[in-house]
Amino acid sequence: MSQAELFDNRPKVRKKKLNLLPENPDKEARGRFPSWLHRPLPKGSNLWTTGHSVKGKKLHTVCEEAKCPNLMECWSKKTATFLIMGKECTRSCGFCDIDFAKNPEPLEADEPKRIAESVGELGLKHVVITMVARDDISDGGASHLAQVMRAVRSQNREATIEVLTSDFEGNESALDTVLNEQPEIFNHNIETVRKKSSSVRHKATYDRTLKVLRYAKEKRPEIYIKSGLMVGLGENPSQVKQTIRDLKEAGCDIITIGQYLQASRHKLRVQEFVTPEQFEDYASFGRSIGVANMYSGPFVRSSYNAKAVLDNAKKTI
Repeated sequence: MSQAELFDNRPKVRKKKLNLLPENPDKEARGRFPSWLHRPLPKGSNLWTTGHSVKGKKLHTVCEEAKCPNLMECWSKKTATFLIMGKECTRSCGFCDIDFAKNPEPLEADEPKRIAESVGELGLKHVVITMVARDDISDGGASHLAQVMRAVRSQNREATIEVLTSDFEGNESALDTVLNEQPEIFNHNIETVRKKSSSVRHKATYDRTLKVLRYAKEKRPEIYIKSGLMVGLGENPSQVKQTIRDLKEAGCDIITIGQYLQASRHKLRVQEFVTPEQFEDYASFGRSIGVANMYSGPFVRSSYNAKAVLDNAKKTI
């Protein structure tokens, strides 16, 4: 299956379409959502199976906390992106609907074990682990993330691991703690173009993200380095292409680009619904400058079709 086929998010059928966008009080003023942001309902019973495992182990997923539009599709395939260290973040970014707290709940010592058990129950071959920012902890939670990776591997020896981390405030020792566990993919999102970064992100900066990605690639060149951004926040195509170029120069092997969707009325408004043709133009540009794995489309997210992304990376890099 080609990369284009994996991330062609436009529905192939016209019946029983589901609008997965969050409610928006300004919807009428801005008009109807474009056709490419409607999707067919997924089929099968695995949706319940995934939810039962996650809830039964008292785990959090970014699928739920960030109101991901791909939740029903991914859960119906028995895949979910684990969100560790609680569901409260010490940062309050303008795009993200995860709850903010200056002093979140303490880390749960048995969380690594519960995640490993859920991975086994779901039969996951590729495990994606993301985290809230925990600036209240000296190492930003890096040691806890390392414990989760070790627990997953101890009970699921054939599983590959992808981590989506915070910037750990640029703490290289914390990054080393994570990188030394040798996840197959290290992901840290740049989120938006340079001009929009300060208004979209709370504490992270554009340049610090590039520094983190560059450090990860230099420290562990055998690991695939991944980053992603949202569009539709008022950026222009030349800014997006410059961001792709910056990520390439920082060592990224995989870049994802998706449509920003407003999770609640308290978050940044969508400024534009980017067309599928423009997404393909971004992907083509990335490939033209040497980014072998470009995934760009309205519903693309950092962990969307993550195992297929890793499989393709092994063939192309």
